[in-house]
Amino acid sequence: MSIERRLLESTAAGFSQLDRRSRDIFRRIVDGYLSTGEPLGSRNISRLLSVSLSPASVRNVMADLEALGLIYAPHVSAGRLPTELGLRFFVDAMLEIGDLSPEDRTAIERQVTGASHQRSMEEILTDASAMLSGLSRGAGVVVASKQDPAIKHIEFVPLEPGRALAVLVGEDGSVENRLLPLPPGLPPSALVEASNFLNGRMRGRTLAEARAAIQDALASAERELNELSARVVEAGLAGWGGGGGDHPRQLIVRGQANLLEDLKALEDLERVRLLLDDLEGKKDVIELLGRAEDADGVRIFIGSENKLFSLSGSSMIAAPFRDGDKKIVGVLGVIGPTRLNYARIVPMVDYTARVVGRMLGQPQGG
Repeated sequence: MSIERRLLESTAAGFSQLDRRSRDIFRRIVDGYLSTGEPLGSRNISRLLSVSLSPASVRNVMADLEALGLIYAPHVSAGRLPTELGLRFFVDAMLEIGDLSPEDRTAIERQVTGASHQRSMEEILTDASAMLSGLSRGAGVVVASKQDPAIKHIEFVPLEPGRALAVLVGEDGSVENRLLPLPPGLPPSALVEASNFLNGRMRGRTLAEARAAIQDALASAERELNELSARVVEAGLAGWGGGGGDHPRQLIVRGQANLLEDLKALEDLERVRLLLDDLEGKKDVIELLGRAEDADGVRIFIGSENKLFSLSGSSMIAAPFRDGDKKIVGVLGVIGPTRLNYARIVPMVDYTARVVGRMLGQPQGG
């Protein structure tokens, strides 16, 4: 068992022994932080409590909470703020998640579904990311496997002896190019023959859909293709398909500018600068979002619980979404400061993931 896990369990045991008054004071401190980002002092807390309690008694409770590692004093004479450990326990044990308002549901539906259902997957995901950013005032993020478009045309263009450019045009207007090694002694007619062979079998299909059919056809294609042309076809399939490996991942981030709003101190500016640097490191963001694919629903990552946010002290709320076959194909979420409005953003992310999944289950067009 890791040191972090033992710390969480020992703190949980201590927290479970706190009475209702201590829990109430802890909640007030967390709520104040999530609302304003400011520390809350004993005098203010005593005014907020439903039962009469002197500031001195509040300070005694705060000392117990501090000993458990749930709160800390940012300055000697300041009030208290929750630690990352305190936020984690608040989220896991005390967070009350309500349902989305009808206005939020309507906004999500309108922006994700759009005026027309005939949109590409990337357009749907970009709209979802922008919508999450707008409603949360954080950065909206989406990571997904790149989808194969239906193929409109394929062509092999000779470049120099031993190499050609394979050009694949999708029905959505996308164009992909791959450099291709050519068999020695290949005549120009073989490239034309290979293009014709593939166009007759790939048009209107995705690369994944066409792969098996073409490979089966190659076994009995002696009358249509000579040996060299068949080798060009095989090389083209391998070049586009990545040799059968995983689909590459695409990252969509919208609303980074939101992270620059409501800064209260130079430390906040430095934190956001570090977070923006993190978002530029796409590999780490994709890796972190990928961890949410193992979850049945929403996952929350807080501060230094993960290496990506160890310096910027940020949080991410993320949920996986599925395609029409109920297969997880990506993750979407919100990244922002640790004082995100978890109670509002968690159901927002969850509902958006379900709407996106419903959209991906419909036929997509260009």
